[in-house]
Amino acid sequence: MAGEDEDPGAPPEPLAPVPTPDAPPEPPPAWPPEPPADPDGPSAPGGAGSDPAPGAPDLPLITPLITPEPPQPRRREPIVSPIPPKRRFGPLRALRWTLVGLAVLALLGPPVAVLAYTAIPPPITWLMIERLFQDQGLHKHWAPLGEIDSSLPNAVIAAEDQRFCEHHGFDFQAMQSALRANQRHPGKLRGGSTLSQQTAKNVFLWPGRDYVRKGLEAYFTVLIERLWGKRRIMEIYLNVVEWGPGTYGADAAARRYFNESAADLDPDEAAHLAAILPSPLKWKAVNPGRYVQKRSRRIGGAANAVRRDGLAACLQ
Repeated sequence: MAGEDEDPGAPPEPLAPVPTPDAPPEPPPAWPPEPPADPDGPSAPGGAGSDPAPGAPDLPLITPLITPEPPQPRRREPIVSPIPPKRRFGPLRALRWTLVGLAVLALLGPPVAVLAYTAIPPPITWLMIERLFQDQGLHKHWAPLGEIDSSLPNAVIAAEDQRFCEHHGFDFQAMQSALRANQRHPGKLRGGSTLSQQTAKNVFLWPGRDYVRKGLEAYFTVLIERLWGKRRIMEIYLNVVEWGPGTYGADAAARRYFNESAADLDPDEAAHLAAILPSPLKWKAVNPGRYVQKRSRRIGGAANAVRRDGLAACLQ
């Protein structure tokens, strides 16, 4: 028998538990596990460190789900630039802008004026305004070069600028001759200006002999030589040059002295008009004195040479 082989002094073996079908299953361990009780904390019932009451079911610790708020977009503050203080229009600033305006006018004014007169006649000149204040009147009538008899430009070239068609605004040989003549006769000044220089002075500048005017005259001479050409220079010269008190231009002079238009002038009349150009307020084209008569005969002969030798070919 089994009981016979057992040691009577050995302890009895424990019996295996018999499963009871009606016993409830063991609950799963709580998750997350409860934190260990604080040994130093309170141990009051129901407290954080207290033991559960006997017989109470072990419930899982539910941690509330806290949804973090989405990050709000960072609001950008508008960049406000500081308002600069208003500048006062003081005298120094006014002077600066005045100088700037004068510089721009001096730089752009002459070319613009010269370009404008390539198509339109000059309405008035500084000399005309000055003579008006001297009560000399204003008589002028524009005549195109084609409506002026060719004897007049020939006589003017013979009297004032025989190398008009050859130079580019300045006749340096004539300037040297005038300088030598003025050194020999200091009391009797002789000019060496070309027709181009005289036209630039008559149209754009004031009467006078100062260095500022001479410098501007040279500047305008270069401009009209480049932009107008010889024919336009002669045409404007013959229409603005002074030919007597309040008389300007070939047509007004022809009507005043000979009662005819500039288209009807003959070579003798043209020579008389060219002879008085250096001093039109003193010399007379009709009933002239001995000096003007002598000068007119000399100019008439030189005008024939101008026509014969083609010295006025640039006007064709």
